This record gives sequence, C-alpha cells and structure tokens, in this order.
Amino acid sequence: MDYQAHETAIIDEGCQIGKGTKIWHFSHIMSQCVIGENCNIGQNVVVSPQVRLGNNVKVQNNVSIYTGVVCDDDVFLGPSMVFTNVINPRSAISRKHEYASTHVGKGATIGANATIVCGHNIGEYAFIGAGAVVTHEVPPYALVVGNPSKQIGWMSQYGHRLHFNGQGIAVCPESGQKYILKNNKVDILYDE
Repeated sequence: MDYQAHETAIIDEGCQIGKGTKIWHFSHIMSQCVIGENCNIGQNVVVSPQVRLGNNVKVQNNVSIYTGVVCDDDVFLGPSMVFTNVINPRSAISRKHEYASTHVGKGATIGANATIVCGHNIGEYAFIGAGAVVTHEVPPYALVVGNPSKQIGWMSQYGHRLHFNGQGIAVCPESGQKYILKNNKVDILYDE
C-alpha cells in the first residue's frame, strides 16, 4: 500500500488510490473511485462510487463528493463544501439513472460551505468563494461569489485577484505572470 489511511477510514474494494495520498479519520472512499497521487482527503469525507480525483487534490473536512464528479489535478475543495448529482431529488423516487456530471478544472478552488449544483462545470483556476451556490458554468480563472453565484472578477493561477489595465493586461502580484482579458476570456500572456 503506497498511501496512508487512518484506521477509522473505510475504503471499499475496487478503488484505485495513488502513491502518497493520505486519508484521514472517519472518511469513506466508496467502490470504483480513482484518487490520484499526493491527495489529502480530510476527516469525515465521503467519496461516492466512480468519483475521479486527479493528483494533488486537497479535500478538506466534511466534504461530500457524489457520483458524477471529476476533479482534475491541484483542485482544492474547502471545508464542508458539497456537490450534488440530481437536479430534482425526491426520497421516494430513484433517480440514479439521472445523475448529472460536474467537471472541476485543474487548479480550481471551491471555498468553504459552497454548493455546486450538478451539471455545471468549473473552469481551470476558477475560484468559488465561501458559501457560494453555483447554478451555472464557471469559466476558467473566474471569481464567483454569492447565492446564486455571480462572477465578480478574475483570479490568477496563484489565487490573486487580477486587475486589468486599459489594454486588458493584468499581472499576478505573487508570480509576476501576465494575463490578458479578451472577449470576456482570460489567458496567460506569454512574452514573445
């Protein structure tokens, strides 16, 4: 076993768990999950069947990741955030055949207590603020907050708010990386 799991964690048969991953107290990793290398699965986390997590995914305490969710590398899932997988759940009606998928792009952050309504993808390096309720697609690098969530800006790969000048250029204050905003889309600006 190339990963670490606390003795209270439950890991069902048929899971693939990458080297260096740590699974903490009272977490349940259900069948047919694929969890990448160097992930950190916090306390009291539920990872439902067939969920896929990339490498270096950080899942904080009390998170529920339901079937239909795929997270790319370097995703951060904040404390007590939750995904859904059925648009109109009813206790008396089985809708397992109606699960909607959600894809979270590389490097995205989802803040504490946020809810991601199923079927809405999160772009790479997007930043979902604490308590936000996401009910629509989130573009790469977008900063969204509120209930229902609204985009209020753009974020760098290092998680800093970008401030664009008149030419549509912004610089991350930590990395120095330049970004360009064009046609309501952010891209990294590579020096020529």
